[in-house]
Amino acid sequence: MNSRTKKITTTAILCAITYVVMAVGRVPVVLFLKYDPSDIIVTLGGLIWGPMTSCIVAIVVAMIEMITVSDTGILGCIMNIVQSLSFACTVAVIYKKKRTLSGAVIGLVSGCIISTAVMMLWNYLITPLYMGYPREAVVELLLPAFLPFNLLKGGLNAAFTYLLYRPVTAALRKSGYISTAEREQRTRHTGLFLLAIMIAITCILFILAMNGMI
Repeated sequence: MNSRTKKITTTAILCAITYVVMAVGRVPVVLFLKYDPSDIIVTLGGLIWGPMTSCIVAIVVAMIEMITVSDTGILGCIMNIVQSLSFACTVAVIYKKKRTLSGAVIGLVSGCIISTAVMMLWNYLITPLYMGYPREAVVELLLPAFLPFNLLKGGLNAAFTYLLYRPVTAALRKSGYISTAEREQRTRHTGLFLLAIMIAITCILFILAMNGMI
């Protein structure tokens, strides 16, 4: 299999996995806002194969979602694309420029901050159009609902991306989907690993609390 064919095949597989995760992994958080972990797959694809892979997967999956399971139409599709790109592409671009542990951490933190800021703006501008909420009502929800939701989503995406990156790349190297020539640092950073676990657990507990399950 030549490199071009492998890249196309890999991107198609990423799109399929991302769509399945999106379709079955949605968890209600607050109001009409739901968390789905599909951006983790999009971000992993960008970290491994570059920002353009994240871009392609995010756009393709959002368009398929629009015509299959979504009820928010083209505006919801655009919102999904903007959200995915603001997180995943930020992480992938920074990591591409600095392929070190610090580059990965900076990318994940930056992705969380930038996606939250971008989505706060887009929630203000677009949510009244496709959800039918008065803009005044949306403004009242920005800080108590949209801000914690976007921070929660960014935190979960960053934590799980960090936890999954090494095992995923190890499995891909063994299967031949990525080159074994370029090796990542193998130093175990226990503190960061534990921090990522704690962030993930905290966010999950928050979701459970918001749904009255704990």
